[in-house]
Parts: sequence; C-alpha cells; structure tokens
Amino acid sequence: MLLLLLGSLGGTARAQHAGGSRGTGAPPGPVGSPALFSGLADTQQRLEELGWLLRGQATFVEQFHPAFRSPYSGPNSMQSAAMQRNTLSTDLVLGRRLWDGAEFVVNPQVSRGFGLSGTRGIAAFPNGEAFRIGSEGPSAYFTRIFLRQTIALSADTVAQEADPLRFSAPLPRERITITAGKIAVFDIFDDNRYSHDPRTQFLNWAFISAGAFDFSNDAKGYTNGVAVEWDNRSWGLRGGALQVAKRINSLSLDPQALKGFQLLAQVDRFFTLSGRPGALRLLGGLSRTRSQSYAGLLAGDIEATEVNPRGRYAMKYMAVLNSEQELADDLGAFARFSWNDGQTQQWMYTEMDWAASAGLSLRGLRWGREADTVGFAANVGGLSRDHRRFLESGGIGFITGDGRLRYRPEAAMEAYYDLRLAPGLNLTADLQLIANPAYNADRGLITVLGLRTHAAF
Repeated sequence: MLLLLLGSLGGTARAQHAGGSRGTGAPPGPVGSPALFSGLADTQQRLEELGWLLRGQATFVEQFHPAFRSPYSGPNSMQSAAMQRNTLSTDLVLGRRLWDGAEFVVNPQVSRGFGLSGTRGIAAFPNGEAFRIGSEGPSAYFTRIFLRQTIALSADTVAQEADPLRFSAPLPRERITITAGKIAVFDIFDDNRYSHDPRTQFLNWAFISAGAFDFSNDAKGYTNGVAVEWDNRSWGLRGGALQVAKRINSLSLDPQALKGFQLLAQVDRFFTLSGRPGALRLLGGLSRTRSQSYAGLLAGDIEATEVNPRGRYAMKYMAVLNSEQELADDLGAFARFSWNDGQTQQWMYTEMDWAASAGLSLRGLRWGREADTVGFAANVGGLSRDHRRFLESGGIGFITGDGRLRYRPEAAMEAYYDLRLAPGLNLTADLQLIANPAYNADRGLITVLGLRTHAAF
C-alpha cells in the first residue's frame, strides 16, 4: 500500500544501483535501476533536496530441494525428505540530514518465513534472506538506527557509488566517515562489487561474505557499534568496535561491551588493471565472546554450547583476503579466502574455519539484455582439527550437527539468472548444488532450486 501511494506522486524515474550484504544485513536496494513506479525517483530527489532520504524494497525467495541420500540425521541436519520453504522481507530506509556532513538513518523492516530445515544443516546456507529465527507471520523490527558523520579532507568531490543507506549527493574525494549505532557489519566491511547482496546477486551465504569470518551480529544479522573509515579513492582504511552475541547465535547482544566485543581492521586498495577497475581488501578481526574451546567441550560437557558455564570469555582471530576485477565491459570476477584459528566455537555467522570462493558475473550486453545478470560461483569450506573432533564426537553447533561425521570439506556451487521484468522489478532463477552438507560425506548431494522476486525504489 505504501509503494502504491508513493508511486501515485508522478514524474520520471531515475537510475539507482545496488549495494548490500546478506539478507540478515542487506540494506534495501537496489539503488541501480529505475524506480518501480513512475515519478517515484523525482519524489525521492525532491525529498533529498529538503534533507530527507526515502528508499525501500521487497524481496521474496522460494526454495525447494528434492529428497537426497541420508543414512542418518541429527538435531541440526538438513532434512532429507523433499522440502519447500520461502522468505519475505520488506523494508524502508528513512534518513534526515542534521548538519553539515551528518545524517541520521533508520531502517524498519517486516519479514516472515523460514530457511530450509530451519536454516540448519549446511554451513554455506543457500538463502541469504533466511534467519536462524524465522516466523510464520509478519515480524516487525528495526534493522538499523545510526548516525553518520562525513568529514571532508579535500575540496574536490566524486560521484559516489549509489548506496541505499546514503543520500545521493557527491562525496569529498578524501574523507573520514564515522558511523555509530545499530548497523550490519556488511554495510562497511568485506564489500565486493560482484558478490555481496543476496537480494540482487548470489543467494548463498558463502558468496555474500567470507564464510570463515565470524562476523558480529545477532540472530537476525545486526549489531551495535562504531566504525571509522578513511577514503581517498585509491586507498581505504576501516576500523570498527562492535558488540557480540550474548549466547551462541542469540538475538540478545552481550551487555558487557568491555568484556565481549569484536574489533575489525580493513585495508582497501583500489586500482586499474589494463584500464579496468579492481580492488583488493584485507580484513582482520578478533572476537571475545562467552564461547568455549572445542578442546574444553570435549573434555567437559559437550552439550554446554550455548554459553560458557564458568562465565569466562575466549578469543578468536580471523582474516579475509577479498578481491574483485572487471574483465570486460560486461564481465567481472571475484574471489575470497578466509580463515579463523579454529580453536573456539563459531558464535554468530556460520560454521567454517577456512573457506575459498570465486565466481563470475556477466551482464546481458551480448544478447541485448543489458539489465540482466548471469552469475556463477563455487565455494569450498572446511573445519579445524578440534572442530572436526567435536562434531565426530556427537557435538552440535548452531548450524551443523548430524550426531556423527565422516568428514569431507563442504562444497557449494551456485548459478543464477537475474531477469529485469520492469524498472525496479527483477525475477531470478537460482540453482545450487551442495556436496558433503555440514562436512558429512555420508549425506547429499543436495540440489536447491530457487526463485527470487525483488522490487525496489
């Protein structure tokens, strides 16, 4: 109803562009296509001139897998019988300019639905719009509430890559940006032009972000914190201090922020290769959570996974190398390599201790469909020795746990075709293959068929 009301305001549509993160953190987008309703972009432009930001989106994902081989299953196994599940998210971005360079942004969202098997049983989970906590009916909440201050360090400006969480005005070429409040880590860290937004690009968690990095978030993908960024168009430096989950994959964040926290540092290098743009990003992080070591769980109560029963905190060290490169006017490539020390429980994102992913993104210039996109990607993820022993002994994580384990690295492949139906309206057909789901060679191969509808203004 809100979309229809806004669409009745009249005028000519204006181009927008997508940017985002996994569904449990993806901002409304894309800001990259004309508005769904005629006149909406003109209305948005007039509002921006008055100091107001208005964006929105709706994404529906339907997924199905046929029955697959499974001699046994456990509490967190992907169910082997044929299954269909769907998710829906609708949200708005509302913003207000406060003073020079300052913006206040809120992002209310309504969502419903579940991932396959309750978003369990596959570390490289196939739906980036699925939460670990789903709902049969609509659930309303705020995903983001933050203040952003941009400080100009140069007089010249550059056109920004369109961002649904930002006003569209040019930015200082060299600048410092400070963001504080409720955010998604993916809004700032581990970005990638070709593989970052489950609403317009790949759906699988392993391609939305680095699988082995335990990104700080609650069970719906958001956290509280402060991030500081410096950019000059050739280099970027980003740092953040964020709250972590109080219990493993819980909705509540740890109230003792000086004891439980995540610290992130990222260096970006932007360059051209044979005249075509590329980027290399190196992200490092450490988390301090109420988790236990896998060795401690094996030596004590293997079921005490929700929180350290002795009230202690444990550290985890993580790193990501993330790259993107334009290869032709219509073709781009990406790759990510991620790692964590594998000594303590994965606490918030998914369960990988090392991962390598790569893929291609091709726009439809060659067949006269410039607004369409074809993508193909593959990921291989694995576990540390202690993590593997934990699952082999019957341990249950928050995503994986078949009760037993014949270990093999988990492999995921995804291909999609994103079809532009109309300005601001896209339909995507998606195919995924998951080998050794939850690192178990006794189960699978799983074929996941998907259909996504995305509308944005």
